[in-house]
Amino acid sequence: MAILSRTYSQMPITIKVNKTGPLFISPEQMADVQIVDHEGNVIQPKSAKGIKLCRCGASSEKPFCDGTHSRIGFLAAEMAAREFDQQQQQQK
Repeated sequence: MAILSRTYSQMPITIKVNKTGPLFISPEQMADVQIVDHEGNVIQPKSAKGIKLCRCGASSEKPFCDGTHSRIGFLAAEMAAREFDQQQQQQK
């Protein structure tokens, strides 16, 4: 029986949080990332250009981003909260 081992990079994987878009993992780090569904099934990325994970919840390709966030006016939680606070200040 062969035992396979994998040497992991000492560098952490960077997940970029785009201002009003998806979470992004660069193409260089894709090999170090495995995405699984709620049953443990591996989900393969659809592109070699990096992994874009949906944050808006409206993608038809979940867990991947399909660009719907730009059509629905998605604001990330921190931006939405800031905008709400500004509106509240203006009403005083």
